[in-house]
Formats: sequence, C-alpha cells, structure tokens
Amino acid sequence: MQRSESMRRPSAARNWPFLAGFVAAERRLGERAQRAKRVAAFAYEFLRFGVKQGWACLFAGLICALLIGTYLFYPADAALTRYDFLTLAALAIQIALLALGMETWEEAKVIALYHLVGTAMELFKTSAGSWIYPEPSFLRIAGVPLFTGFMYASVGSYIARVWRLFDFRFTRHPPLVLTLPLAGAIYLNFFSHHYVADLRVVLFAATALLFGRTVVHFKVWHVHRSMPLVVGFGLVSLFIWLAENIGTGARVWLYPSQAAGWSPVSAAKLGSWFLLMIVSYVLVTLVNRPEPMPEVAPPASEADPRHFSGSIS
Repeated sequence: MQRSESMRRPSAARNWPFLAGFVAAERRLGERAQRAKRVAAFAYEFLRFGVKQGWACLFAGLICALLIGTYLFYPADAALTRYDFLTLAALAIQIALLALGMETWEEAKVIALYHLVGTAMELFKTSAGSWIYPEPSFLRIAGVPLFTGFMYASVGSYIARVWRLFDFRFTRHPPLVLTLPLAGAIYLNFFSHHYVADLRVVLFAATALLFGRTVVHFKVWHVHRSMPLVVGFGLVSLFIWLAENIGTGARVWLYPSQAAGWSPVSAAKLGSWFLLMIVSYVLVTLVNRPEPMPEVAPPASEADPRHFSGSIS
C-alpha cells in the first residue's frame, strides 16, 4: 500500500532537539500500546493527544503561569514592578524557546506579528475604557504594559504549534483572498463599533459562510482524525475565555465590572474571542498555508506495526 505524503514526512518533533529523550521514551510506550488491545491503544492515543496539546500550549502556559505566580508571590515593594517583570520574563521565555530549538522561527514570526496587532488593539481599548491595567510600570506605551502583546501572541503561538504537531490538512478550506478581508473586517470592527453599528452578527454569518463546510484533519497517532473547523475555533475560544478569567482573577487587567471586586468574565466575551480567533487563524495561514487532505486508500489496521508513526508528530 502506498503511504500518504503526510506519513512520509519527518517527525515534527525533529524541529525541537530538546525533546529527543522524551520522544524516544514515547516511542517505546507507543510500540507497547501498538501490540496491546484496542482499549489500550485508544488510551494511548488519548494520552498522546493531551501531550501534543500541552506542548502546543507551551508559550501560553508559561505566560499563564507567570500571571498566577506573580499575583501570588511577587513582592509588592520590589524595585522592579510586577508588570515590568512580566515583560522581561516573557521576552526571556521567547528568547529561550528559540535558543533551545523549542520554537521555530516561523512560529516566532507569527508571535511578532500578533504582538503588534494585539498591542494596537490594547492601546485603543484601554483609551476607550473597555478595561484597565491597575498597576504601575515603566515598560509601557500609554496605559498598556508591553507584556500584553505577548498574551495575544500566545494565541498565535498555539495555533502555529498545534498546526505543526498535528500535521493539519483541510477539506474545502476557503482561499486567502476571502479569509484575509474577513479577518480585516473583524479586526476593524473591534475599533469601529465604538462609533458606528456593531457588525459582529454580520461577521459571524460571514464566518459561517466561509468556514461552515471546512473540515480540519489532524494526526494524533497513525491516521488523520477530522472535525469541523468552526468547532475547533469554538473550543479554542472557550479555553481563551477561561484563561481570561485567570488573568482578571490575578488582577493583571480588570473590566469596569470588576473594579469593586472580581467576578467571572461575561460569557458574552466568548463571541469576541471567537471572532478574534478568526483573526489569529488567518494570520497563521500567512505562514502555514492550508494544505488539502490527499485522497488515499484507507490505511491498514492500526494494529499493523508497519504504520506506526512512532513520535509525537
């Protein structure tokens, strides 16, 4: 049987030499699961999915850990303010990930681009009173600490990394000539709705029209699984909303409704994050162009060791 192009490609983990020991141990575990019963193979694939997701969330997870850790332990009387420490720590993480080979330059480009996009939005939104950063800092532009761009960039980092780790392929993906104007309109609406009608209902409809039939195929172990792409957008938006609750709970930023005391971020923000996900996703497609899912013969039984992919790619 002829193997698909994605099965012939080298493991994505080879881009991260830092993982070599883990990959070797994971390969041995996978070989044992390969010879086990179906339940064990399912459990291993589920574990593998979680490990890949965790690795894709590396940058975002480290940023989130910084927000919580500084809230709990950072001394209030420190010479370096908490926000400035967050900025320097986020920058150090970015440099370390590149130096250790744990992040590629392609992913760094996405992070840099989204850093600029996110900072521009922060400048406008804070000036409009949508939210505030209540603590002092030196490394800031107007009322926006510089680490905020890294929080936005972590979304782009996740998408770029999960794309590589799961070897994304697509069915009926809309062309960039259509998705780029949609992303631009969504981004513009985040500014313009303060002055003119909010067009998010129209933007939701346009998103459904463009992506409603799109299927993303992702490789966890042997074969590509599939799901509607808009479902993936929704799931990621949910986790971003949960992270936003962590950020406001750690008093990194506050909405007006949280000034007197913390309360959960409104579920209505899920819609905003869904639309922002579209912007993030389209920015990533400027670096990782969507590849169609090739039509190949059905794979051999997953119990066939000849089709074991053997690494976390």
